[in-house]
Amino acid sequence: MTSKKSDFSLPTFDDLFSTQQERDDAKLDKIRDIPLSEIDDFPNHPFQVRDDEDMFQLVESIKTHGVMTPAVLRVKDDGRYELVAGHRRKRACELAGLDTLRSEVKDLSRDEAVVYMVESNFQRSTILPSEKAFAYKMRLEAMKRQAGRPSKDNSATVLQDLKGKTSREIIASESGESHEQIRKYIRLTYLIPELLQLVDEGKMKMRPAVELSYLSQDYQTDVLEEIRINDCTPSHAQTIRMRRLYEEHSLTPEVIADIMCEEKPNQRERMVFNGERVGKYLPRDLPINKREDYICEALAFYRKYNREHTQPKKSNRDAR
Repeated sequence: MTSKKSDFSLPTFDDLFSTQQERDDAKLDKIRDIPLSEIDDFPNHPFQVRDDEDMFQLVESIKTHGVMTPAVLRVKDDGRYELVAGHRRKRACELAGLDTLRSEVKDLSRDEAVVYMVESNFQRSTILPSEKAFAYKMRLEAMKRQAGRPSKDNSATVLQDLKGKTSREIIASESGESHEQIRKYIRLTYLIPELLQLVDEGKMKMRPAVELSYLSQDYQTDVLEEIRINDCTPSHAQTIRMRRLYEEHSLTPEVIADIMCEEKPNQRERMVFNGERVGKYLPRDLPINKREDYICEALAFYRKYNREHTQPKKSNRDAR
């Protein structure tokens, strides 16, 4: 009879022979003021650091109270420090005129640092689509490297086995977003910067942007030019046609221009009436689907009446 494996791990040497105070002191030893000149930003950091109102509020807080939450650093091979979490705090210290950043130095590998960086920044209240896109991509690649090659039972080359789940499935469960939504975000990383900026600004929706991500950069540039000429972004249906034609090797700049010149439903001028104001002039028993016809007939009658009673009558001389 085999014994059941315990669900808890055995205590370490430090757990057995050190007090909680000693462990807390050991952690505090890792928190110290690091010169800003010795700290390098995280390579390809996907999250923007903006000098906005929130930043200036953080600057004032640091001037008054200091850095309340230490930044997280790792030691690089060349002995310098790499900033894992705390890019806004570092920038605020620079603006506040400080020379050091209160930091905790952690022993993290490159891939562990990527996962830590993404998770810490996802706690922010506002995250741009482009930030999510590159963050998800970086974390997915790091998790794939940590997991190693696919098992024999899993022939997929994109998603690796992690505790019986694929990398994207784990990210989805932790982020609260669907597997498909994460795939769409990662597709945004294939857009040229100008198109991605339109997504960040809310001028182009996710679905058409994802379709455009399958076009080459040259064709994306052609689409961008037509967006500027027509002062509008393509609809989802239009981008689906562009992608299909591209995959059929039938897409050209001229075809893109023709598609972009088409009138989209959301471009057509629409008139909106106040129902309460207009309703008092309509018959009470008039069906809703007949109201537009009734209003059009009334306007036509009014225009005819207006012409007949406002235009000057012809004189006898004019009649001869």
